[in-house]
This record gives sequence, structure tokens and C-alpha cells, in this order.
Amino acid sequence: MTLHLPGADGTLRAYEPRTEPLPALRATSGSAFSSRTVFSAAHVVADPYADTTPDGPAAVDWDATLAFRRHLWSHGLGVAEAMDTAQRGMGLDWPTAAELIRRSAAEARATGGRIACGVGTDQLTATAATTATLADVRSAYEEQLAVVEESGAQAILMASRALAATAQGPDDYLEVYGHLLRQAAEPVILHWLGPMFDPVLEGYWGSSDLDAATDTFLEVIAAHPDKVDGIKVSLLDAQREIDLRRRLPRGVRCYTGDDFNYPELIAGDEQGFSHALLGIFDPLGPLAAEAVRVLDTGDTDGFRALLDPTVELSRHLFRAPTRYYKTGVVFLAWLAGHQSHFTMVGGLQSARSLPHLARAYELADGLGLFPDPKPAEERMRNLLALYGVNA
Repeated sequence: MTLHLPGADGTLRAYEPRTEPLPALRATSGSAFSSRTVFSAAHVVADPYADTTPDGPAAVDWDATLAFRRHLWSHGLGVAEAMDTAQRGMGLDWPTAAELIRRSAAEARATGGRIACGVGTDQLTATAATTATLADVRSAYEEQLAVVEESGAQAILMASRALAATAQGPDDYLEVYGHLLRQAAEPVILHWLGPMFDPVLEGYWGSSDLDAATDTFLEVIAAHPDKVDGIKVSLLDAQREIDLRRRLPRGVRCYTGDDFNYPELIAGDEQGFSHALLGIFDPLGPLAAEAVRVLDTGDTDGFRALLDPTVELSRHLFRAPTRYYKTGVVFLAWLAGHQSHFTMVGGLQSARSLPHLARAYELADGLGLFPDPKPAEERMRNLLALYGVNA
């Protein structure tokens, strides 16, 4: 049955939903990939019945949140937990993030899933972050690192708003990260999140000149190569990522975080490739897993044929202001039947417009991402009606 979807120009356009999902979405295999290490950064499911406010403590639906992680693991994907996709710093407070880490790590042990968890400094409030000392930043990082290591998960050292506000130059980054890497029990993943994802991180690594920042980043890694499993780069600049991965010490992986250019970066070239740690692999999980299994056979063209058509959807979800991509991710999880509602912690379901969400539905449906397109169509129809659109 035809849907009438609102466009950015304020007009309605007719759209005929598909009736069948992609065959790849029907297959489930939890076996590990052989050619790439792949993490999906996973979203959190809010408790829709909690009496909360946007600036209050997060209220999480734990059953639905953990069920989504089991969904990702069932397809062989690793889970990157308590990251940007889980609304760290945008609704998910540190006490709730710590509980999320513990619960998800326990679930990973029970199911045999791979998990890595974000370590940051977000227990320092916005006010405290602007007045923090380097010692405060180190202490906050250490507290979170202890929680992740005690849970049995791999640590991802995330970029810190407090460090960005406190550091006076590259030497302060070298000191803080060197201190953390020396005490880390196991090799960690270093995360460079660009200001398009979080404007407060402008000038991270001590300079707004990306070449200078890259040199400092590489200096941290070169000083502790045995403590760095890999790096996650989220700068949305494919050539910069390629140049950076070619300069990494032997044995240090590059995990692409580029949600605009991931197929070409994962496929790689004659000098190497990127592994993946991506927010877009939350809605693309089964399809992404199928594509990587094709790549495992050496069929790069088949991998690109599956994944290239998803880039338009990803670029739509991650368009500026990029930090609100989480809204589209959770919206698609609702349409796909992974959760019973479209409610987000911090009320972030209001962060994208109806035309934006309608286009996300159209692109995802066109790709065959919904396990059952009919309920997705009905939910889209209900959302349109809520906004006064006679679908």
C-alpha cells in the first residue's frame, strides 16, 4: 500500500514499500570472520515508561538493550559498548554507562561474543570539565578503565572533552595517554573522534592542524606499541585514514570509524586495509556481516556489491549535524522490530525532522534492511499519522 512521505521541500511523495527483505537478513551465523575484525557500536534502548527529564539520569530498558547486543553477536559482529552510538555525553550518564558495561560484558561472556568498551572522563560534569586539572582527567580515565578491565572487556580509550578543555598542547596528551597505556592490563584501542561528531573535541591531540595532530597521535602509539591493539579513526576523511594506517607500527590495527567511506576502507588496497568499528553497523548488522563473510572468501567485488549501496543511507543518517545520527539509528531499530517504541534517553528522538526520518525509512526499505517489511511500514504509517500526515 502506498505511503506518502514528506520531503525536505515540504511536499509529499508517493512511495511503494517493498514486500520482501534481502535474503542475507534471513541467515544467522555467529562464527568469527577470518579476514577482518569488525565491531558494531551499539545503541541503547530507553525505558519508555520511565518518568524522566532530558537532563536527568538515563533510564534504560535493560532487556531490550541486551537483546540487541545478542542480535549483533548472533551474526558474528563484535560489540563496541558504551560508545558515541550509545549516547555517551548525549543522554547516557557515567553511572548508567558503568552498569551498561558490566551487564553487556557479562552477557558477552555468557554468549561467547566479543566486546570492547569505551573508557572516557564523562563523570566530570560539563562545569567540572572546564576547570579540571590533568590529574583530574587521569583519575577519571583510571576509574573508567578499572570498570572495563574488571568486567573482562577490552578497553577503548575515547577522546575526552575534559582533556580537550584542559590540555595546553601536545605534551599534555602525550603525558596523559602515556600514563594510561603504561598501566593498562591489556592492549587497548585508541579512539580519535573528530569535531563533526563532537564539536568540543576541536583541536584534539593539541592542534587544529590535522597533520600536527596526527604526528602527536602516532607519537603516543610509537611509544607504547605493545599496549595498542589498534586505533579507531572517525574523521570522515578516507585519504587521511589511509595515510595514517600506512604509518602505523606493525601489528597495530586501523579500525575505520568513517561512516561515509567504509566499504572502500575495509576492502583496502595493495598496501593494506582497515578493520571496522562503526555506528552504521548497528542498523546494517546482518547485511554488514554477510558482506564481510563474502570478503572472507577473497571476493572483494562481491563485498562491495553488498555494501556500496548502503552508503547513501549512512551518509543520510550521519549528515550534519553528525552527532545526531543516533536518532536515525534508533528509529531504524524500532522499524526493524528490535524494540517496541521510538523513545531515546534524553528525549533525543526529537533531534531529527520528520522528512529526515522518512528518507531514512525509504532508503532502508529500499535496501531490504527490515526483517519483515510489513510491520516496518505500519510503524512508519503510525509515525506519519502522529505528525498529521494522511499516509
